[in-house]
Amino acid sequence: MESLRTDNYGCESIPFFVADALRPDPDHTVTSWAEANVILSSASAAEPGPYRVSRTPYAREIQDCLSPHYPVNRVVFIKGTQIGGTQIGLNAIGFYIAHSPCPIMFIQKTVDSVKRVSKQRIAPMIAESPALRARVSDARSRDSGNTMLQKDFPGGTLIMTGANSAVGLRSMPARFLFPDEVDSYEAEAEDEGDPIKLAERRTQTFGHRRKIFLVSTPTVKGRSRITAEYEASDQRMYHVPCPHCGERQTLKFPNLRWTWGDPSSVHYVCEHNGCLIYEASKEDMLAAGVWIAAFPERNVAGFHLNSLYSPPGWMGWAEVAAEWEEASADRKIGKMEKHKTFINTILAEAFEQKGDTPDAHRLYERREQWSANTVPMGGLFLTVGVDVQRDRIEVDIWAWGEFKQSWLIDHRVFDGDTSRPEVWTRLADVVHEQWPHASGAAMPMSRMAIDSGYATTEVYGFVRRVGDPRVMAIKGQERGNGIIGLPTLIEITASGKRIKGGIRVWPVYTSTAKYETYGFLRLDAPEDGQPHEPGFVHLGRHTTLDWCQQLCAEAVVTKTAGGVTRTIWEKVQDRNEALDCRVYARAAADVIGLSRFNQHHFEQLRQSLGIRDAIPQPIPTLDHPSQQPAQRRGRGVRSKGI
Repeated sequence: MESLRTDNYGCESIPFFVADALRPDPDHTVTSWAEANVILSSASAAEPGPYRVSRTPYAREIQDCLSPHYPVNRVVFIKGTQIGGTQIGLNAIGFYIAHSPCPIMFIQKTVDSVKRVSKQRIAPMIAESPALRARVSDARSRDSGNTMLQKDFPGGTLIMTGANSAVGLRSMPARFLFPDEVDSYEAEAEDEGDPIKLAERRTQTFGHRRKIFLVSTPTVKGRSRITAEYEASDQRMYHVPCPHCGERQTLKFPNLRWTWGDPSSVHYVCEHNGCLIYEASKEDMLAAGVWIAAFPERNVAGFHLNSLYSPPGWMGWAEVAAEWEEASADRKIGKMEKHKTFINTILAEAFEQKGDTPDAHRLYERREQWSANTVPMGGLFLTVGVDVQRDRIEVDIWAWGEFKQSWLIDHRVFDGDTSRPEVWTRLADVVHEQWPHASGAAMPMSRMAIDSGYATTEVYGFVRRVGDPRVMAIKGQERGNGIIGLPTLIEITASGKRIKGGIRVWPVYTSTAKYETYGFLRLDAPEDGQPHEPGFVHLGRHTTLDWCQQLCAEAVVTKTAGGVTRTIWEKVQDRNEALDCRVYARAAADVIGLSRFNQHHFEQLRQSLGIRDAIPQPIPTLDHPSQQPAQRRGRGVRSKGI
């Protein structure tokens, strides 16, 4: 039986731990508690031992804003890698367990990821700290309330869940809410709405006493949750003094200088007096730093910190320089992934993708000369994008080559009621078709991606009947990492009919693919004899103006709803099938490996086609439209140009 006591708070005859929960919040801070009680475990920390804020001096003010007595209830931290953002939140969790017991919710992207953090960081933190170990029961004891996803303690409980679990997000009220890496969350949790909004509703019971700590590296401008949160905050930046002239400044990447090819020569140039600052001075600079708010009148505390502030021994300036050189090299050959990663994770900035609508007439006028339905020399493999409508199926065949260059080989329209089998028979013919390559080889398609957003049952049935592993059902999603995600096994059709053996459906992140496509479409054609830029989109004389307009039929617009501003793609013309088919074919190319192929892979593809030239030659543009070749069409195709 729990002991009873009488104390200064009038809690006579109340169980000891309940009395603790009813006490007013302590005045001391998260930082002072963490330095006295948190032991970093060797299982998860590069520097195990007692937590010392002197290693990350910038963390003090962020942590102290999470203390119960601090007069803000929303704290935002937009950060680079190797900064220690998650540890700040874990220190706050420990503080609330030990000194302000209450319901706590910790969120990661998925249930699996939160399980890893629970096992590798939270469980060791509890085990290593006597203050926490005394309050959280041993996980090995019966009915301990200590599981992988839940830690009970007197006066409260810690629930850990994934942003993909709507059930977990609405499981209980929470006074302290810690959503970690919020930009990695999907737009909706099991079709029940934004996961952050779902979780925040659980804090409303606590009113001004609640604390919400949002942490993340940013992603894409206009779609970054953490960027929008920071922009609505008081926008604090960490100013450090120059060790030579003493002038305060924020650390900015353009002021980092080195001899290209020799990252070890890196140094920082003081923005005030041009003093040369070497990394050996960074520890003292961080210790003397101060946070300065741009909008101190706002009641949301927002902190921004890039990886140039990473403590000595974590991520050095030389490593930053080396990563920029690597990202720049990839960018020159059309690979933007490392460049985007650098902007997001090192600079802690949202990556700005250009989505301005290209000029359809300009694309039409720059068309090139090659025979319709044939593959030019630069094309090394084929993918097919398929869009399904009520009365037709539209098909685009794209060739892909080195540096993400692409060629539209053909566009076909199969007219017919898509609820009947005849039109699907015509599509099946494409699966087994081969296209003549400029090398003389016959080229089959490598992948076909069919959108299942409309006529879902018919698409699933087609994929199952064809039984060709190259044919894949896809489902468009607005947001996600990359262009295509991992497939999901679908065993039941939209009508509820069970599929024997099931099929796999691949998520395609349409916004990412459209941004990339529009960026490539805006590239200028080279002067005669010069190579094309990476990503250049080649269109032959068989391409019609109507098709070019369909390819440019959407625009990026900014909308605000419920106080949240985001960018979305909207149609500016009625027809956008060409853009959709391009997105699907591009996703199929990524399944083949377009984004990860290196020189060796492309050389193998050239050898399989009997091509000796290592670099495909640019295709000359037409001097006059009268050179348009005759067109060859497949069976059942509407008889009009692309």
